Amino acid sequence: MRIALVSDIHGNLPALEAVVRDFTRRGVDAVVNLGDSLSGPLLPLETAQYLMAQNWLHLSGNHERQLLTQGPGQWAPSDEFAHAQLSSREFEWLAALKPCVQYTAEVLLCHGTPTSDISYFLETVEPTHVRIAALREVDARLGNMDAEVIACGHTHVPRSMRASTGQLIVNPGSVGLQAYDDNHPHPHVIETGSPDARYAIIERLSGTWVATHISVPYNHKSMAKLAQAHGRPDWERALLSGYM
Repeated sequence: MRIALVSDIHGNLPALEAVVRDFTRRGVDAVVNLGDSLSGPLLPLETAQYLMAQNWLHLSGNHERQLLTQGPGQWAPSDEFAHAQLSSREFEWLAALKPCVQYTAEVLLCHGTPTSDISYFLETVEPTHVRIAALREVDARLGNMDAEVIACGHTHVPRSMRASTGQLIVNPGSVGLQAYDDNHPHPHVIETGSPDARYAIIERLSGTWVATHISVPYNHKSMAKLAQAHGRPDWERALLSGYM
């Protein structure tokens, strides 16, 4: 079984469409969306409508939770923009999504970690920098989950690591936003250094789960121009270059 993993679309519908064309060409048996699908100054409503029409399993990310539980004065600009575009139909769809799902006996899906939609799984934020998580940290975040492969998102960083048990943990990276800054748990910047959309395919080969990370070009300049028109020069820079 070949499963396409998409995550952190952030309303970037052209990037998502490019990814879908690519994995359709390659051939996959199923698609899962790991969350943070809409928030951002791009096309949240159109992206929601596209996703709602797909026969995929969708997760809730921290931004979906924030859209549903926060209110005026609490939203960050990306959530505020998305919230203003959506109707009750989209909010009903979001409310039905879960942040962690046992997809099959062998595959566990989560947005951040199995217990948190806002924690990084494969990276650790220090007061001065972001680093790759140590093996002991990965093991602790995995907890007692016994799935052979765990798919996560949230950090926008394409990465695969194995826990000390040999379990494979895969972050497909972000479809729609290749750099950002954040203040949790310390101020930091995430950069991938490329505007390309990212996703991954996981499959079981010769009895072992393996991951393939894929980078897909798309018309990122049009989305950067849209971000600029909506008053987000930070997103414009990130979409143009993959740097902040």
